[in-house]
Amino acid sequence: MSLHISADGYLRFYRTFISAVIAGLMVFSMTTAHAGTQRLTLTGSSTVAPLVNEIARRFEAQFPGVRIDVQTGGSSRGINDVRKGVADIGLVSRALKPGEEDLHAYTIALDGIGLIVHARNPVVSLDKQQVVDIFTGKITRWNAVGGDDARITVINKAEGRSTLELFLEYFQLKNSAIRPHVIIGDNAQGIKTITGNRNAIGYVSIGAAEYESRRGVPLRLLVLDGVASSVDNVRNGNFPLSRPLNLVTASAAQGLARQFITFAQSAQVHDLIEAQYFVPPDAD
Repeated sequence: MSLHISADGYLRFYRTFISAVIAGLMVFSMTTAHAGTQRLTLTGSSTVAPLVNEIARRFEAQFPGVRIDVQTGGSSRGINDVRKGVADIGLVSRALKPGEEDLHAYTIALDGIGLIVHARNPVVSLDKQQVVDIFTGKITRWNAVGGDDARITVINKAEGRSTLELFLEYFQLKNSAIRPHVIIGDNAQGIKTITGNRNAIGYVSIGAAEYESRRGVPLRLLVLDGVASSVDNVRNGNFPLSRPLNLVTASAAQGLARQFITFAQSAQVHDLIEAQYFVPPDAD
């Protein structure tokens, strides 16, 4: 018995076969591409994230098979995401606290927290008690501290932000004692809010504030207890409200995470750190 296939049937078979081969090659290609791409997810501090974004771009340029996803949400998110395993590395703009000894921190830069006002506000300096009195509502008008006869708008940070935690610790305050008019999240939001209101006061990363000030944004970093809020004073250790900017992992960093952290701590990125007005951790 002979098998006869018509020309049309053969053509249909050939087209089906070729389509199957092409589909298989596409799946193989996509699988191979995915397998060849290594990924890192980093989440946390809005202070650390812009710097890490720049470091990540340079790292990806040197290692084309790597993709790094950087997300913000506050230092608390960085800690929680690492513990839950949904992030490879947490971005944390403070030292680890008691109860976080299970984590591993790697410092990539130093920063300070500075009080900022609008550039047109005549006040240039406050002492520790004046700051406490302003944020707790005991002082409500700027003329009480040498400014205009205008009501003070107090800007506070949201829960989960390490900037808030360090501010409260330094001024020995509880968050419930603060009387804010506005609550903000990241540094960019704080700077935008304060530069849009000449009677506002808040506190943000010194690095972020100096960076924006040099770009012409109308803000002023206040002198605190006679010490200028500046990157130079963070560098020389004179500014009291300083902090490390850390990359945090759930266990000792290994593999790609270790490779990225080593790169972020190296002299290869000191120019990126200084360009964002932070201080390399080994700076004199």
